[in-house]
Amino acid sequence: MSTTTFPSDLEIARAAQLRPIPEIAAGAGLPEEGLEPYGRYLAKVTPEARGVLAGRPQARYVVVTAVTPTPLGEGKTTTAVGLAQGLSRIGHATTLALRQPSLGPTFGIKGGAAGGGYSQVVPMDSFNLHLTGDFHAVTSAHNMLAAMIDNHLHHGNELGLDPRAITWRRVIDVNDRALRNIVIGLGARADGVTRQTGFDITAASEVMVILALTTSLQDMRERMGRIVVGYTYEGEPVTAEQLKAAGAMTALMRDAVKPNLLQTLEHTPVLVHAGPFGNIATGNSSVVADQVGIRMGDFLVTEAGFGADMGAERFFNVKCRVSGLVPDAAVLVATVRSLKAHSGRHTIRPGKALPPELLAENPDEVLVGGANLRKQIENVRAFGVSPVVAINAFPTDHPSEHDAIRSIAQEAGARSAVGTYVVNGGAGAEELAAMVAEAAQETSEFRFLYPLEMSIKEKIETIVREMYGGSGVQYSFEAEQKIALYTRCGFDKLPICMAKTHLSLSHDPDLKGAPTGFIVPIRDVRASVGAGFLYPLLGTMSTMPGLPTRPAYYEIDIDPQTGDVIGLS
Repeated sequence: MSTTTFPSDLEIARAAQLRPIPEIAAGAGLPEEGLEPYGRYLAKVTPEARGVLAGRPQARYVVVTAVTPTPLGEGKTTTAVGLAQGLSRIGHATTLALRQPSLGPTFGIKGGAAGGGYSQVVPMDSFNLHLTGDFHAVTSAHNMLAAMIDNHLHHGNELGLDPRAITWRRVIDVNDRALRNIVIGLGARADGVTRQTGFDITAASEVMVILALTTSLQDMRERMGRIVVGYTYEGEPVTAEQLKAAGAMTALMRDAVKPNLLQTLEHTPVLVHAGPFGNIATGNSSVVADQVGIRMGDFLVTEAGFGADMGAERFFNVKCRVSGLVPDAAVLVATVRSLKAHSGRHTIRPGKALPPELLAENPDEVLVGGANLRKQIENVRAFGVSPVVAINAFPTDHPSEHDAIRSIAQEAGARSAVGTYVVNGGAGAEELAAMVAEAAQETSEFRFLYPLEMSIKEKIETIVREMYGGSGVQYSFEAEQKIALYTRCGFDKLPICMAKTHLSLSHDPDLKGAPTGFIVPIRDVRASVGAGFLYPLLGTMSTMPGLPTRPAYYEIDIDPQTGDVIGLS
């Protein structure tokens, strides 16, 4: 099918014949009494359903990750959907677990995150717009804590919280650069204490990460209480529990803790739950969803954000520690355009057409950029997991370039398959599915990259050395002070979630391929104690995106005749 006649993702999704969600649930062994329907094609999965599934055998567990992506992304979600459909087509009952998209990117430059072409999660408009309201629950719980902090200051500050040491900001699920840094409490004395603060996007909220890493409502309540909102004048941490906020926050999250059940275009069940930011947080869907999905069939496929040095590293070192689940295989998504970009000869900019020279047939350029793929294969293997390279095919690719990627994978001892699941759905992922099923049968030798008993610096330096290829770490004065503080507070046994650019294996987005010998600067270290990790900041990280010159919301509207959403991409 030519690119000029290929229908849009929304057109494909609209033409799909969806099955009622109880039918999808029944096929996966979920009892109807374990569902809370939201219309015909969405439902929440209740805790009771987990009890029903408890006696069933555990599925094979597969994580989808990628090479270091371009700003356009390399199709991990599309690959995950296509793989789940492909596994189903070759006879394996499969469930997919994904993050929920943030409205910020959906209305900004990236667009939606339901997959692409004939490998999508549906209903596509519901998936990308609100779903069942979990993001709004996170926003409400987070901002209520922010309001309680300022109320505590206004009414005498009994805990001695230093206004200059408050770390808890506000959140909103919109890209809005004007809210990055603000002053609150202006006006009369009754309007509160004047101080500087700001907004992050909801996906960057610690409450969102708690939703992703919690194992139950009770566990969530405990994690909410451990949230550190700031420090006293004496340098002691102040928690949400001390502010008497954790119980009310958990009450707002009571329904959000239940995963959402949807389906793919080929009726594979999909658990959509949580959407933590990929740069500063875990970038993975929820533990609860995985604990449900692992008992729903033969395979559970999930996706980790960005490249294997980021989302997959956090999946292995953070998420798997919480869930207790051990991955059986990993899929490493690579594209011709990404490896050509890693040759260092091209610049890809979001919102701009790809450079014509990047589209010209050039397998040698793929081989040069293939250093990044080799390193990411090595990164997956560092955890004892077998990688399978998924070559996500684009219409502008050339067979010789696919062959070049296959040769890189073969030399590294990894399986590979070309996927045409955008055009052909599950049928275009059958080769990949067969290789994943084969890899998942191998004896797992899973291991963590570091023990939690290591010091904060030892854990940071292990990640820099083993995952990024760096030769050392340089700590700012502020980072040194924070490490000493966290060690004194007993936070030093938490895992590490490195906050860095997703566009390079290093801290510098301009370093392409697989750079070595670089020194990683740590400018600050922050604590998400409720979520259960520390996150060092490598360079400048924005937690509130801005909108481009021509944002996606220009195209989004409703059909005046039907009321259907149009323009989603």
